[in-house]
Amino acid sequence: MGLFSFLKKKKIEPREELLKWDKMWDLWTEEKAESPYSELMTYQSEINNGGHSQYFTNVENTSDLQKEMSALETILSEKLKENLNKAYKAYLILEETDDETAEETLEQCDDVFYENEEEINHTLEEYASKINL
Repeated sequence: MGLFSFLKKKKIEPREELLKWDKMWDLWTEEKAESPYSELMTYQSEINNGGHSQYFTNVENTSDLQKEMSALETILSEKLKENLNKAYKAYLILEETDDETAEETLEQCDDVFYENEEEINHTLEEYASKINL
């Protein structure tokens, strides 16, 4: 093994990776992405646009929230699963009453998501790598 043998390893062209990444999001937009990746993409998109509160509200209004969350639980790490469930409990409290503690909990859950978003990106990159162009 030479000093630069790592350079000889077969790598996927960055352009191909980007094309597959874009294709994955196109499939999601067309509602053709596979489950649970589709639900994970929805989750990531909604959290990045408005946090867990927006995610729960929008999915509840457009889809079956329990079904979406069940799909997420099959793909999220234990830490992110616990975070999702903690956020949901806080969301339910906020649906009933104006509770500062629940609001703070939702914000903390958003922070945990952002701190661990690289894990979600990695999962989506693996999914994208399997997409045929």
